[in-house]
Amino acid sequence: MLRELITFEVEGQFFGLDIMAIREIRAWSPTTRLPRVPSYVAGVVNLRGTVLPVIDLAARLGWRATEATPRHAIIVTQQGAQVSGWIVDAVSDIVTLQSDALQPPPPTSSGDTVVPFLEGLAAIEDRMVMVLNLAALTEGAQVAEAA
Repeated sequence: MLRELITFEVEGQFFGLDIMAIREIRAWSPTTRLPRVPSYVAGVVNLRGTVLPVIDLAARLGWRATEATPRHAIIVTQQGAQVSGWIVDAVSDIVTLQSDALQPPPPTSSGDTVVPFLEGLAAIEDRMVMVLNLAALTEGAQVAEAA
């Protein structure tokens, strides 16, 4: 079975998300910060009249917060009824992957902040792509509360 992924870069690492979860890819636009939200919630933006929570993916993965510039992008995803924007450094391309090409993430120490959010790893062309599990990223994330 084939899967299509959108690939993108965060902190020099390549990630992928299932294309079926992507609603659109937007150019960077400044966010409005909100009080008392998790540190990885960058704020909200107006998406055609709807308040869209925007999450800093690097911060959500436990890395340093992104200093967003006009070169960054926002990937708008939908997980069930929840629509969220994710700040990424750059969007690469769409790739097709055999489902059996997805390898489970290697076991790591309990301090690893990325592996719990991975569906698996895939070798695509000459790079390793970490395929994100959108449900795990949004689970317990209080993302819906931001909107």
